[in-house]
Amino acid sequence: QVQLVESGGGLVQPGGSLRLSCAASGSIRSIYTMNWYRQSPGKQRELVAAIPSTGRTNYADSVKGRFTISRDNAKNTVYLQMNSLKPEDTATYYCNAILLVEGRSSATSHWGQGTQVTVSS
Repeated sequence: QVQLVESGGGLVQPGGSLRLSCAASGSIRSIYTMNWYRQSPGKQRELVAAIPSTGRTNYADSVKGRFTISRDNAKNTVYLQMNSLKPEDTATYYCNAILLVEGRSSATSHWGQGTQVTVSS
């Protein structure tokens, strides 16, 4: 069993900052890519940021220069530092990990339960 648990969401004023965390636990052999997605009511889930085990990070155009994704491999944790937040960043943010479970031969995709971020004055 694998679990992804997010934390750090909340209510923040426009221009403010929040830091999301997502910790993966369970029978994990290795984690490849860790991602943050978000979804607003009536909209499709969209990729916000991605960080592979090696290589370059990727960001949605809408968050470039404001959000930073990072990971701590020793803790199986991914972070999303969100600065200069805008009302349009309001959404439920989901952590996603592509990882190899112990005893399996191919990677699988796993999701967290989501954490709400609301940007409002």
